[in-house]
Amino acid sequence: MGVDYYNILKVSRGATEDDLKKSYKRLAMKWHPDKNPATNQQAEAKFKLISEAYDVLSDPRKRQIYDLYGPEGLKSSDFGTPSYHHPHDIKPCATRNNNNNNHRAGGAGPKPIPTPIETQLLCTLEELYKGARKKMKISRVLPDHFGKPITVQEILKIDIKPGWKKGTKITFPQKGNQEPGLPPADLIFVVEEKPHAVFQRDGNDLVVNHKISLLEALTGLSLNLTALDGRRLTLPVTDIIQPGSEVVIPNEGMPISKDPSKKGNLIIKFDIMFPSRLTAEQKSDLKRALGGVYM
Repeated sequence: MGVDYYNILKVSRGATEDDLKKSYKRLAMKWHPDKNPATNQQAEAKFKLISEAYDVLSDPRKRQIYDLYGPEGLKSSDFGTPSYHHPHDIKPCATRNNNNNNHRAGGAGPKPIPTPIETQLLCTLEELYKGARKKMKISRVLPDHFGKPITVQEILKIDIKPGWKKGTKITFPQKGNQEPGLPPADLIFVVEEKPHAVFQRDGNDLVVNHKISLLEALTGLSLNLTALDGRRLTLPVTDIIQPGSEVVIPNEGMPISKDPSKKGNLIIKFDIMFPSRLTAEQKSDLKRALGGVYM
């Protein structure tokens, strides 16, 4: 990924806005060049990197792009190189803000921000399990040099990360429609899971509902499944299966997006199919076989 902004700020990838502010303030004070006269150049370089990390991680849009594509993604998203605060913007000693600094001199107020455009991104369970790259062809309306609306088409690439869930949002800044005098709207893809023929997803777990006969419930069976990555799974079940029973296979569920090396569970739920009728001879054989057995 290149430079690790989370490591620079000494925070986890799930750090909140307050966590970022506290860590940034502590590290900025520690590495302020005025407090490190003996190593001024080294301190200023460190201070610049800390400010750069905070500039990215404190901005939700920049942070999302960084999490998905790293520093290179920021460079290709019209953000350029992240800005940083000059060392003299932060003093080694805490000072009270001057309220008069909140007023900007002259000029019109900020332009309104267009409402982001959300669109569905359908993904198979296999794509969300293994990861994939999708190419999405979009059409959007932009004003030409004379303000006349024109339609342009573009191909966007989306890297699906293993473990992403329904509702995950991928933002492409300023890739939506644009009205004259306003910046283009953001385009947001929202992950939607396609139904699967065998597996159902429950958080990080995968659930399989499997029908078995009464004979298999009493004598056992060998269950064969094809995993989402194509592996063949053979699961021997030797215990008697009670109605409502489940078998849990650890680490065979969905990858956990924050740590794809870890997975949820695979849960097999059994639906026992009882015979609709038995002959007198079959009933007699069952009584003879099970007459002395108590549950």
